[in-house]
Amino acid sequence: MRTSEIRRRFLDYFAENGHRVVPAGSLVPGNDPTLLFTNAGMNQFKDVFLGSDKRDYSRATTAQRCVRAGGKHNDLENVGYTARHHTFFEMLGNFSFGDYFKEEAIGFAWNFLTKELGLPAEKLWVTVYKDDDEAADIWVNKIGVPADRLSRLGDKDNFWMMGDTGPCGPCSEIFYDHGEDVPGGPPGSPDDDLDRYIEIWNLVFMQFDTQEDGIRKPLPKPSVDTGMGLERLAAILQDVHSNYEIDLFQALIKAAMRETGCTDIENRSLRVIADHIRSSAFLIADGVIPSNEGRGYVLRRIIRRAIRHGYKLGCEGLFFNKLVSDLVNEMGEAYPELAEQAAHVQKVLIIEEEQFARTLANGMAILEDGIESLEGKVIPGELVFKLYDTYGFPADLTADVAREKGLEIDQQGFEASMAAQRERAKANSKFTLDRDIDLNLEGETEFLGYESLIGSGEVAKLLKAGETVSELSSGDEGLVILDKTPFYAESGGQSGDIGRLSAEGVELEVVDCTKLQGHHLHRVKVVSGTVAVGAVLDATVARDERLNTARHHSATHLMHAALRKVLGTHVQQRGSLVAFDKLRFDFSHLEAVTREELKQVELLVNQQIQSNSPVVTELMDIDSAREAGAMALFGEKYDENVRVLSMGTDGFSKELCGGTHVSATGDIGVFRIQSESGIAAGVRRIEAVVGPYAIADIHAQDQSVFNVQSMLKCSADQVAEKVTQTLAHTKELEKQIEQLKAKLASSAASDLTSSAMEINGVKVLAARLDGVDAKSLRTTMDQMKDKLGSAIVVLAAVNDDKVQLAAGVTKDQISVIKAGDLVKEVGAKMGAKGGGKPDMAMAGGGDVQKLAEALDYAVAFVKETLA
Repeated sequence: MRTSEIRRRFLDYFAENGHRVVPAGSLVPGNDPTLLFTNAGMNQFKDVFLGSDKRDYSRATTAQRCVRAGGKHNDLENVGYTARHHTFFEMLGNFSFGDYFKEEAIGFAWNFLTKELGLPAEKLWVTVYKDDDEAADIWVNKIGVPADRLSRLGDKDNFWMMGDTGPCGPCSEIFYDHGEDVPGGPPGSPDDDLDRYIEIWNLVFMQFDTQEDGIRKPLPKPSVDTGMGLERLAAILQDVHSNYEIDLFQALIKAAMRETGCTDIENRSLRVIADHIRSSAFLIADGVIPSNEGRGYVLRRIIRRAIRHGYKLGCEGLFFNKLVSDLVNEMGEAYPELAEQAAHVQKVLIIEEEQFARTLANGMAILEDGIESLEGKVIPGELVFKLYDTYGFPADLTADVAREKGLEIDQQGFEASMAAQRERAKANSKFTLDRDIDLNLEGETEFLGYESLIGSGEVAKLLKAGETVSELSSGDEGLVILDKTPFYAESGGQSGDIGRLSAEGVELEVVDCTKLQGHHLHRVKVVSGTVAVGAVLDATVARDERLNTARHHSATHLMHAALRKVLGTHVQQRGSLVAFDKLRFDFSHLEAVTREELKQVELLVNQQIQSNSPVVTELMDIDSAREAGAMALFGEKYDENVRVLSMGTDGFSKELCGGTHVSATGDIGVFRIQSESGIAAGVRRIEAVVGPYAIADIHAQDQSVFNVQSMLKCSADQVAEKVTQTLAHTKELEKQIEQLKAKLASSAASDLTSSAMEINGVKVLAARLDGVDAKSLRTTMDQMKDKLGSAIVVLAAVNDDKVQLAAGVTKDQISVIKAGDLVKEVGAKMGAKGGGKPDMAMAGGGDVQKLAEALDYAVAFVKETLA
């Protein structure tokens, strides 16, 4: 049975048993900053399990792509060398949110494995938590698993916790017995870490809530979270022992053979490449770009490890990017976003392959310098780690170079540095659970704001300083929850509405509106009177702010569509802010957007505004919306029934959105881009304004041009020419200044020559120059060395009480003393720091009052060295 068929049959089976098939979440968790990557199927449902999010279904099933290559779950160095370690894997899961529990979950799992897939029952072994008599009874007395094929395990193996606090519960795991010819014992035995019994499915029964004091309270609605590794299951059904032998991996391994020229299908480097193309491609498709920090750093490590293994196979050209099409052939049907982003993924990989080739060249230069100054035959572990961690230079490559030169690396020192880094990462990534306020309210706030900016609602709850109160009085600040409201709650990047709540003798200023557990929280300041639970309040949204927010929100949709038309469909939203006075839009793109491209985007958006086409809102189920081509935004969660916003001519923009918008595109008025910048590797940001704020921006620009006209005494159409002339004149003056400085430096060098003393045939000079910049100081140093012949020179320049030191050594004296060592010695006497090459080095800073002492020390130090 092919891997793709197993995935489909799993989802179909649970769909037939009343589960909603939910699309896989992004590998970049949109609602959990504590996670580096999505590493389990339950990640996208975390808020549901915590109770801060509600869905219109209580049963779900997913095929979730996962990455474990950083932080707590990091076995990167093992990938390719063991049968089941991967950076990327697929987790099949079914979930119950307060619906069914242990008996049904166990029954679903057993029936799927034994009846749907036909696995022999006698080949399956199960485990339960040591105190979970209920689960043990279900397995033995209701399912019929023999008691001697059930193990009771402790907290480490069979008790799951989301964090130090929060939902938790016992687990029950299902293992497959690969047979007596494979070494290993059943779960709980001394040799259970060998390969005979392999875990394939984990059933987590969330039935407790761990408090801050460690007490576990029963959850009011116990839930189920399960996870089964698709690759492990495929290996069993395809009668192979290693995941790398399944059909999906074999196709990728053969593609790697084709591109690298390797003919040995068993070569472990091929496994590494096959695994890494999956994680690399899917991470890029989900918006991650290689960089030197965070998620981008992990991605860069994965890509470079794959490339390094290609080099080990003798392939030194670009090859990794060519595997993208093979991956799309294998997984594009299940994950259409991969196929849609294939060209973008390949472009990113090409750039990274080219950059890594340059990195190797740079790393070799640094390594060669380190070897040149090496005392002994061992390359320090700190240097190996620096090359690896800072420059991306693989440690095994450093070891290869060392062997070629008859050296070795300090492996123990390198591993110590790696261990220290892991401890730092562990400390920085410790999971903390942000506990939401439990509103303890049924239902949800009814939103009236699509149709009207005014309404009324009954006060369902009041909170002050996070605590429930019965009333709020004049001067108080707090939260008001109404059963109905026209106030939009902050969501999808759109700011919450402001306005007022009022009744006879009562007035409250609403300064923000957010949403929690389906309820709108009006953040208020009580201007006058007292409001109590049960009171009915008139709600009035600030009209101008709401309308301008709607203008900016609708413009954001049009700009998103325009960016995809101008730059390509790889553009995906990576964050946004929609306020009444501006919009900010972050999106995936590898390079700066050119001025011409920004002009095209601005033009396209304004053309759609001028068309004055109606903005059409349709309510439809999520599947129909996607089939209609509606775009879902990054990191957003959607209910089964969604609002689809269409705007512009010929379907220019169609997105899922619950925000507020204009009635027709012409209501936006005018669209104007203010700035474009990079905020992270592969993420750009555009800030723009519309309507009256765009007009104000145009007027401000006009005023700036007018001010420049006045200073240059010219007309508007002459500004560019005048500025060009002024800059050219300034450049010529700067050139003349540089020439004068060079003459002064030459004159200073001539004057200083006579001051040099001779020690053992070497000219030695330490002197101070005033009014000389760093460039002139270096020029003077070069001239001094030329004039003096065999020489050691230290020069100092003082500008605005800041000291710069330069040390120079002629080539014939480098074996005696190096300029870098000399400048450090002299600089230390006055607190200056620096370094450089053996023949020329610089230092800066320090106490100018100690300069004379430092220069005297320079002469003494050189004299002692030459003695």
